[in-house]
Amino acid sequence: MPHIRNFSIIAHIDHGKSTLADRMIQMAGLVEDRVFRDQILDTMDLERERGITIKSHTITLPYTSRKGEVFALNLIDTPGHVDFSYEVSRALASCDGVLLLVDASQGVQAQTLSNLYMAMEHDLTIIPVINKIDLPSADIDMVMEQIDRELALEPDLAVLCSAKDGRGVDDVLEAIVERIPEPAGDPANPFSALIFDAHYDPFRGVIVSCRVFEGRVRPGDTIRFMSNGAAYKVEEVGIFRLSREARDSLQAGEVGYIISGVKTVSDTRIGDTITLDERPAEAPLPGFKDVKPVVFSSLYPISSEDYPSLVEALEKYKLNDAALVYQKDSSAALGQGFRCGFLGLLHLEIVQKRLETEFGQAFIMTVPSVQYRFTLQDDSVMIVDNPQYYPDPASIRESAEPYIRATIIAPERYLGAVMKLCLERRGENSRFNYPAPGRVEILFDMPLAEVIVDFYDKLKTVTQGYGSFDYELIGYRPSDLVKLDILVNGERVDALSLLVHRERARPWALQVCKRLKDEIPRHQFKIAIQGAIGGKIIARSTINPFRKDVTAKCYGGDITRKRKLLEKQKKGKKKMKMVGAVMIPQSAFVAVLKSRDE
Repeated sequence: MPHIRNFSIIAHIDHGKSTLADRMIQMAGLVEDRVFRDQILDTMDLERERGITIKSHTITLPYTSRKGEVFALNLIDTPGHVDFSYEVSRALASCDGVLLLVDASQGVQAQTLSNLYMAMEHDLTIIPVINKIDLPSADIDMVMEQIDRELALEPDLAVLCSAKDGRGVDDVLEAIVERIPEPAGDPANPFSALIFDAHYDPFRGVIVSCRVFEGRVRPGDTIRFMSNGAAYKVEEVGIFRLSREARDSLQAGEVGYIISGVKTVSDTRIGDTITLDERPAEAPLPGFKDVKPVVFSSLYPISSEDYPSLVEALEKYKLNDAALVYQKDSSAALGQGFRCGFLGLLHLEIVQKRLETEFGQAFIMTVPSVQYRFTLQDDSVMIVDNPQYYPDPASIRESAEPYIRATIIAPERYLGAVMKLCLERRGENSRFNYPAPGRVEILFDMPLAEVIVDFYDKLKTVTQGYGSFDYELIGYRPSDLVKLDILVNGERVDALSLLVHRERARPWALQVCKRLKDEIPRHQFKIAIQGAIGGKIIARSTINPFRKDVTAKCYGGDITRKRKLLEKQKKGKKKMKMVGAVMIPQSAFVAVLKSRDE
C-alpha cells in the first residue's frame, strides 16, 4: 500500500486533462508509439468526434520514482464540462488527491473554482499544475497570482508543465508520489469497496469499477451488494491498463474491476458498497449525493413495436450514466414513452446520440422543460415538469420557477455584451468582482429555463470563446407562467405543449407555427396551425391546400355552371376538413427542438 497512489485530474473544460493523461500513459510505457493516438482514454466515438471527455476513465500506471521505488498510480481522468460535474464527484470519492490543472494563457476559470470546492469537500490533497507553458500567450506570473488570490493555494508549490510537448510531466509524476498520501485501509479487515462506475458487456454481464477501501477479494468469493442484498460469485478481478488486466486479487487501496456474471442490470447501483457474503462489512461506505436533474424531456419510440427495445436500451445505458433519471409516460399523439431528467442540454444531447449510435434506437424527444412549482388555492403544492399535468389556471394561487446563480468570468472588454445577453434572458440582481486586472467576474440570478437551451453557446459567441460559465441552483422564485398549446387543424398536439413565461409565449408560439408550416406537407384542405393560451389564440400560420381546377372543362356558357362546381368542391373540402386527419411528420417534432436561431 505505501506504493499505491490514487489521484484524479480536474480542471475547466479544454485545459488539457486528457492530453496530460496521454503523456503519462506514454511515459509509463503502456502503449507503443506506433499504436498511440491522441486522447487515448476517450474510447467513445462521440468523445473523439467532439474532442471532449464524457465518461471518467480509469487506468493504472507503473512508475519508477527518482529514488528508484516502483509505484502503481491509479489515474481517474474526468470530464470538464459543467453538465458532467457529477462524473467528477464520483471520481473524487475514490481518490486521495487531485491535480488541479490551470491553463497558462487563460488562467483560473469558473469551472476551476467549482472543481476546487468539490475536492475540498472530499478533503483531498490538491496539487496545482500550470499547463500549456509552451503557448506564446502563456503568462505564468499572472496565473501564479490568480492561484494565490482566487484559489488560496500556495503558488510556489505549483508544478509547471506542457502536456503537449511533454515538458515537466516527470515533475508532475514526482509530485504525485511525494505529496499525495498513500491510501488508508487494512487488507485483513472485512472487504468493502465503493462502485464508482459500471458498464454492460454482452458476453460477461455487468463489469463493475470500484475502489477497495478495506479487505481483499479473489475470484471464487461470493460478493454481496449492500443496497439490495443481491449475491454473486466473483469470476474475475483485475486492474485497468488500456484493456482489462486480470489479477489474483484486489486489496485495500487498489482501484480495479470485478466481473461476477451480473445479468440483471438493475442490481448494480453506482455509489453502492460491495462486501463479502460470509464476512460482511458493518456499514456501507458513504456514497455520492444523488444528482438532481434540471432539464426534462420525453422520449417516445417512433414505432410502438420498438418500445421493449427502448426499455432495454435505457436500462443498460443507465448503468453507465447514473445521472439519467427516467419514468414511464404516455402521450395521445405519440403513444407509450419515458419522461427523462437530464443535468443540462449537453447531457440531453449526449444521451440522445448514444442511444441512437450505441443501442440503435430511433425515437422522438419533446421540447426540454424544467420543474415548475404551483401553489394552489387549497394551499397544496404541485411540482410540474410535464405540461400535461399543468393544473387548472383558476385553481393556481402562485406559480414559481427555478432560478440559478450564474458565475461568468470573461475579459473586461466583453462586459457590455455579456450584460446585454443576461438581461435578455431575464437576468437580475447583478454583481461584479474584478479578480485580476482586465478580468471581470459577473454574478447574475437567472431563470433556469432561459439558460438550458442555448445560453452557453451564445455566451461563447459574444465573448469570442473567452467567457467561462458555471451555475448553482438557488431555489424557486414567483413567476408569471402560462401553458402554451399548439393546435393543428383545431386539434391540440400534446407533445408540443410547453410551460413558458408569459412574455416569452408569443415569440415562441410564432416560431413554432412558422417551423411547423415549413415541415407539415400540404393536404387537400386548408390547415391552420395556432398557438394558444387557454382559449386565446396568440399566433397562427396557415398551410394552403392543393387545389384542383374543377372549372377547367367549362368553357363559355352560363356562370352558374362554374359556380355550382365550385360550391360542390367547397362542400367536399369542408367535409374533408372535418373528418381528415393531419399527418405530422417526424421531422416536424425535431425542427421545433432546434435552437432559436438555427
